[in-house]
Amino acid sequence: MSVDGWNTVLVLGGIRSGKSEFAESLVADAPTVRYVATAADAPVDDAEWAARLAAHRARRPETWTTEETADDPRRLADVIASAGPNETLLVDDLGGWATVLLDPAHQPADDTATIAELAAAVRSCAARLVLVSPEVGLSLVPTTPLGRAFTDALGAANRAVADACDAVVLVVAGQAAWLKPGAPQPATVPAQAGPAQADPATVAPVVGRAEPEPSPAVFTPGTPPPGTPGAAGGAEPDGTAWAAPTMALPMVATGLVIQPGMELPMPDEYTGPQAIERLATLDVPGSGLGVLERAVGFAAATQGTATPAPWGQVRVLLLHGDHLGDAAAGTVAGESARRARQARAGRGALARLAAESGAELQVVQAPTSAPMETEPTLTGEQVEAALRYGWRLAEEAADAGVRLLVLGACGAGTEAAAAAVLVATAGAEAPAVLRRVVTDSGEIDDAAWMRRCAAVRDALHRTRNSPRSAKDVLAELGGGDVAVATGVLLGATARRLPVMLDGPVGVAAAMVTRDLAGQARHWCLLADHGGHPAVRLGADVLGLTPLLDLRLDLGEGANALAALPLLRSVLALAAALPAHPSLGGGEEDDEPEEAGPDTDEPDFREPEPAGPGPTSTEPDFREPEPAGPGPTSTEPDFRAPDGTGPDTEPVDPSGRRAG
Repeated sequence: MSVDGWNTVLVLGGIRSGKSEFAESLVADAPTVRYVATAADAPVDDAEWAARLAAHRARRPETWTTEETADDPRRLADVIASAGPNETLLVDDLGGWATVLLDPAHQPADDTATIAELAAAVRSCAARLVLVSPEVGLSLVPTTPLGRAFTDALGAANRAVADACDAVVLVVAGQAAWLKPGAPQPATVPAQAGPAQADPATVAPVVGRAEPEPSPAVFTPGTPPPGTPGAAGGAEPDGTAWAAPTMALPMVATGLVIQPGMELPMPDEYTGPQAIERLATLDVPGSGLGVLERAVGFAAATQGTATPAPWGQVRVLLLHGDHLGDAAAGTVAGESARRARQARAGRGALARLAAESGAELQVVQAPTSAPMETEPTLTGEQVEAALRYGWRLAEEAADAGVRLLVLGACGAGTEAAAAAVLVATAGAEAPAVLRRVVTDSGEIDDAAWMRRCAAVRDALHRTRNSPRSAKDVLAELGGGDVAVATGVLLGATARRLPVMLDGPVGVAAAMVTRDLAGQARHWCLLADHGGHPAVRLGADVLGLTPLLDLRLDLGEGANALAALPLLRSVLALAAALPAHPSLGGGEEDDEPEEAGPDTDEPDFREPEPAGPGPTSTEPDFREPEPAGPGPTSTEPDFRAPDGTGPDTEPVDPSGRRAG
């Protein structure tokens, strides 16, 4: 089941409230479900009730099995009590069960004892259990004895089962309100660790800003991040309002519930096509922006405007988390840590590209992953903590005004972990998605490549009978960096923040998000596949077409930053250019045109004379007519005070020439 820390859940609701659909969504991540049907078959003359039952049957997946208990209502307690810890049960519903219980065919019966047996079975149930029941106690007291007996029996059953369950939710008009545990918090999130709570020695600096903001505390493997309820010293919810309530998710005392089927926002479905259509009208001499039109459409849809602006504030999240075992075969020990230190210090290709593009660079420490070939890479608690940590990283970026996230990784063994996720989620083969291993000296290490392939093969064989839900894939195969990246994508989607993927870790995380929130992939942009087979396959499954085919291999994150200036230029050009004049666009040069031939060539024609006599635009070198006695010249007088000049001989004051 997808509800944190809960093994049994009671879903209450009125008629047509959506309670059954909500209960079915809670077990959608289970590989198999045993559906326990409690209602009796419809009478021959009741076509409407038969149609209701048929609709319920039609919604059940083929992997579910159905078990009927209408013949003996006391058998429901036995079914629940005998379920194993690896099973998932969905009981729908207790209203039908109470109806059968009160049927004269099953009387006399001790209703109170039967309800007590059911509650005891729920309380001791080892399986994952979801029960559905109508809430009928809010209406008027029925006027018939049988109606009063039904409401009394069902009310007593609901109270007893709710007390035995770990969680209770009331569905009203399709909206879920969680009643247990704790008070409902529909619009709050857990308090986050502020700068004063973070240890300065474990804070990942942000590079590329004059005054960097404090970044989140480094995540410690095996423990929830700071600020997560339940962590040592973690802050409890303080009532902080959700900045952008875009989800229909259960928010309870334990924090945000990340579960399959989350309703996250989609990009604007109209502005993207409008932006593409507008590009065809721009005043450009050529055929336009080519394949980069997709970048304009993506930016328009995610920004909600047909004239999107270039991404101003960009933050790079570099995930550093190593994978132990043969997943890291061929990797130099300590190399990934060196890359992380280099990025923190503002050195290396990634940091230089970030500085040149004005992007922030934040190094995020992910938990170290155990060898996938022998054991799960993470525990279930670590997966939950990593998902929430990634979600919070995206929230902090959105709150800081970031307009685009770039997701990269630098851990040892990340390619093998991403390949394992693709094998589990896309049906790929490890040799087809694992590229050759190249040493620092530029040599190909085929032995290391074979060890990586064997690690993925052994991990898939070890988990061949395990569920393939999103959290199971992260725990068994993905590891810490993929889990944190998945949380980042989900949190960014919730806050309408686009993410540029770069490398196999981000693509693997996007594959996992399909089961948690299918909307997340629509907020992802892939600049270049880098020639990586895993990225190519994942992009094809996700429907992400790379904008470029440069085959850049500068490291995860650096490839995207190398393409970022080009994408910014395209967005700036698309926003600034007017429409072609033939389509109603104005000229950039608004100076009035002089009357005459429509040509941009210089006009060398002789102007018409303004009056009698010849007129010319040529310089007039003729001697002017004397204005009075004595010679007059328009030539500049370069003579010296003594009467000398370039073309004169010196004269004395009497007028005689000297010499």
